[in-house]
Amino acid sequence: MASAEGQQHPLGIYYKIWILLFVLSGFSYAVDYFEVQGAMRWGLVIFFMLLKAGFIIAIFMHVVWERLALVFTILGPPTVLLLFIGLMAFEGAYTEETRFNYRGHDRNAVALGPSDIHHDEHAEEATH
Repeated sequence: MASAEGQQHPLGIYYKIWILLFVLSGFSYAVDYFEVQGAMRWGLVIFFMLLKAGFIIAIFMHVVWERLALVFTILGPPTVLLLFIGLMAFEGAYTEETRFNYRGHDRNAVALGPSDIHHDEHAEEATH
């Protein structure tokens, strides 16, 4: 008779990862609490987000205990997409830089807003 028992993992690892996820969430909230701004803010937020997602996928979705071929099947496409996004960001920065260097675009130019294009007639009538 074949046994229908599944593989059992110690509960301690689930509790440790659960606590680690809370700690990483605390670090993510600390970025907002300490008002970190700019690229450092988004870099830290994305870093903590990817760490948490990695732990959830690895432990709670049992990927760490799967065969390597299945792991590559699951994680390969998102990795390739992230690579493509990075390449597009690099190309976009290059294109923007060439516009500044060769077409004479002003780096300090500010885009027009709706109020610059469409004057508010009601505000003009109230002032007269």
